[in-house]
Amino acid sequence: MNGSAANNLRAYGKVAVLMGGQSAERDISLISGAAVLQALQAAGVDAHAVDPAECNLHEVLVNGGFERAFIALHGRGGEDGVIQGMLETLGMPYTGSGVLGSALGMDKLRTKQVWQSAGISTPAFTVFSSAAEVLAASDQLQFPLIMKPSHEGSSIGISKVDSVADLSAAWELAARYDNEVFAEQWIDGVEYTAGILGDEVLPLIRLETPNTFYDYAAKYQTDTTSYLIPCGLEAAMESQLQSLSLAAYRAVGASGWGRVDFMLDAAGQPWFIEVNTVPGLTDHSLVPMAAQAAGLDFSQLVCRILDTSMEAVAVTGREAGCA
Repeated sequence: MNGSAANNLRAYGKVAVLMGGQSAERDISLISGAAVLQALQAAGVDAHAVDPAECNLHEVLVNGGFERAFIALHGRGGEDGVIQGMLETLGMPYTGSGVLGSALGMDKLRTKQVWQSAGISTPAFTVFSSAAEVLAASDQLQFPLIMKPSHEGSSIGISKVDSVADLSAAWELAARYDNEVFAEQWIDGVEYTAGILGDEVLPLIRLETPNTFYDYAAKYQTDTTSYLIPCGLEAAMESQLQSLSLAAYRAVGASGWGRVDFMLDAAGQPWFIEVNTVPGLTDHSLVPMAAQAAGLDFSQLVCRILDTSMEAVAVTGREAGCA
């Protein structure tokens, strides 16, 4: 074992890489978690895979000698403050946002409400509780629009709606995944994403896909999506958008690491769409791409993310074990 690996073994202790879970994003989480596990072990970290769907998580963490957790769980139960709350109760340091930032970041609807109150531009939206309610309001809607479940990631349950004829099916698809569904103004423009690592905003990525929008297939299943780094914006404009992205991220209480997605319309107006507090860490994932453009390989990135658990301890003064 080289000196760096030995230092990592001592610094981090035994690390639980939480992956899988029971959300609709389980499959992606397993891929992210496996990549994180391999990178951490290669860096000399005593890291072990733990799937909350296949064990009594509380028992495993308490009795397994774990000292901190790397959260690679996407979606509900892992990205929404639930796991974070349990780890807080255990006094176990973990990566990424705390309970509040995780809960708000997972809730697209309340993220938008927070942004509105903070003066951060986000597309207009209307909440609907039934397909009948959507149809009743159809003469007040502007098409195209996009229908979304409030608490899903990876574009699951999302669809573009071009006319009244598509409204019911779009609402029903979103409602399969959530009891809160909203219609959002469609923004014609270019999609960008800003990866965030601590207080640093990574280089922006411009996303281009032949699909209707950057959907699940474009994210994980095809090779037709283009990821442009540099993103093509002038340096001053990119810097301004990075600052706005960090403000949008902090507005919901997010911290540690994550990603903010936004659209830039033809007039150059940014429209913030959502926050991801546990973004993907797969070979198609955006934060690793942005980190590489900033000079960080994947192993360095995951170690930097693991460092956010150390930073949380420095702020709270809490270490693993009973408080």
